[in-house]
Amino acid sequence: MPHVTPAKARNRQRHWRRDLVEVAAMFTAMATADLVADLVDHGPDGRVLLMTSGAALLVAAGLHTWWARRHSHAPPAPAVRGVPDRTAAGDAATGDDGRRESGTSADGESALWRLRTTVRDTPGSLGAVCTAFAQSRIDIITLQTHPLADGTVDEFLLRAPAGLPATALALTVADAGGTDTWLERADAHDLVDAPTRMLTLATRTALDAAELPLALREMFGRCSISSTPAEGPGDGCEDTLEGTVLRLHDPSGGTITVRREHLPFTPTEFARARALLELDARLGVRVPHSRDVLTLPAGNAITIRRAGPDDLAAALAMHERCTPDTLAKRYHGPVNDADRYLQHLLSPRFGQSLAVETASGRLVALGHLLWDGDENEVALLVEDDWQRRGIGLALLRKLVELAVAADRDSVYAVTRSTNTGMVASMRYLELPLDYQVEDGTLVITATLPGTDAPSASLRGSARS
Repeated sequence: MPHVTPAKARNRQRHWRRDLVEVAAMFTAMATADLVADLVDHGPDGRVLLMTSGAALLVAAGLHTWWARRHSHAPPAPAVRGVPDRTAAGDAATGDDGRRESGTSADGESALWRLRTTVRDTPGSLGAVCTAFAQSRIDIITLQTHPLADGTVDEFLLRAPAGLPATALALTVADAGGTDTWLERADAHDLVDAPTRMLTLATRTALDAAELPLALREMFGRCSISSTPAEGPGDGCEDTLEGTVLRLHDPSGGTITVRREHLPFTPTEFARARALLELDARLGVRVPHSRDVLTLPAGNAITIRRAGPDDLAAALAMHERCTPDTLAKRYHGPVNDADRYLQHLLSPRFGQSLAVETASGRLVALGHLLWDGDENEVALLVEDDWQRRGIGLALLRKLVELAVAADRDSVYAVTRSTNTGMVASMRYLELPLDYQVEDGTLVITATLPGTDAPSASLRGSARS
């Protein structure tokens, strides 16, 4: 069954109206001819009337020809690949009444879409897609091209009528020659052009090494990013592009893997990712030097700052001062394995860490915001002698601020169901909470401000 797009439906409606007008005009012409014949045959001035009618018909035909030439649309000129024919697209986007259609529905509402499609590497292929958008009252806000060996991937940011369904939008592109079409709803954050976005991501990465996974995720949209540590000196992989998977050599050692469902990466995206990692490699390990001094209810002054690999020795010393029960509540496994987790936790590749120091510079607590795909884990460890003083709540609030700044939707904590201190700290956040218990392990998920509640999902095992 052939596909029907909104543009085709409107054309069919116009053809039906035109046929009706032509039939009515034919009957009117027949009646007029009969009337004129009677007047010529029986009227006193038949010859004069006949000549006057002929002259009127000639004038009417001339006016019709002039009007048709003035208001007709010339066929679209061929477009250069990667550059749409703006004249053709602009003419096609103008309605029958001469007013510009703004990509909105009758009630003025519109929706933003991100659409990516593959077109042939031939003149006019992109122009055909642009003309189809214009005929469907869809505005093109931005356009990026990704050259391939045998075609071009064109990525659009579109403003379409709010009532236009995704299927109709996809069929419009397919009828215009686009293949492998992918689309999703966009928002105001997507209104930034590609060069500005890349410069912003590069700046964030330059200031904080922990921003690299976030920058890659924002660059590629919905994707999963995982880091595999190096097993030995020089261990790593060559940068490779394999369909929906990117494997990139981590400048700090190991491999960064980026996966995206149903949407293959292009060579242009591959080059952008490599450029961002090259910048990270040149700048080396860097942690922001921000410090917040807080006064506890008991009057003690503490400093909360960002932590990194340089804090490994101080963190191991704090482990020595913690009781086995405190370490077990934090790491959910054998106490002897706690030390080996620290190097992983303090690496900026896996998240952001905070350290709490006393006035004498002694490290007494650690907090971690760990990237876990689409989710984000928060974890706390407070030395026994400094528990029940409000340090855990202060750390947790700072971690939530980091998650909000990173545009995350929610955070979750994994702990024992008997860990009343962690449960109380999560409640003091005054955020919507979801509780799930599995085999004695409690998972508390907090929805961050400005987001919808996350879908509940049991996590099969505790995470460190």
